[in-house]
Amino acid sequence: MAVVKIYDQAKQEAGEVTLAPEVFEVPVRPEILNLVVRSIRAAGRAGTHSTLTRSMMKGGGAKPWRQKGTGRARAGSNISPVWTGGAVTFGPHPRDYSFKVNKKVRALAMKMALSARQFDRNIMVVKSIELPEAKTKHFASVAKALELKKALVVIPANDEALERSARNIPGITVATPEQLNVYTILVHPQLVLLEGAVEPLTARLK
Repeated sequence: MAVVKIYDQAKQEAGEVTLAPEVFEVPVRPEILNLVVRSIRAAGRAGTHSTLTRSMMKGGGAKPWRQKGTGRARAGSNISPVWTGGAVTFGPHPRDYSFKVNKKVRALAMKMALSARQFDRNIMVVKSIELPEAKTKHFASVAKALELKKALVVIPANDEALERSARNIPGITVATPEQLNVYTILVHPQLVLLEGAVEPLTARLK
């Protein structure tokens, strides 16, 4: 079992917590992480790109010039794909890029992502973060004390003041256990868990 130190927001030791091995000590398989990350990013694609095929364009009914005798190449339509401003052959059309990944595989990938941070010693448990008011400068001072640069801060429940204070700091993301996904964890080298978020995060994945 992984025993991790608990710090206060000034980075002074405030105890220890034991992380569940079935969530934070799972062997990492890159191919599963890759599959789930691709599914998350694919689902986020708008897929609204669109081009006009020949059947969608106006015009093109009259032959631009006679077949022979002009010295120019034969042409039957001014919307031909070979003409500038003409139709597009095999161009992209609106589509859904998402693909299904089984629920158990997604849960396993989450455990692997958390375990990867634990194996790299990049998980920090903080007792709590209390700010006098919702100001960026207050959270910035906490982030400096905790030495956070590109970090994902997991809080037990939505905290508007904390989220507003952190949202303008580059590289810092605040999320609840329900909002976490594999991509969000992996894109942040540092993972900060508030003490109250450890149990709900573990319960979500057990």
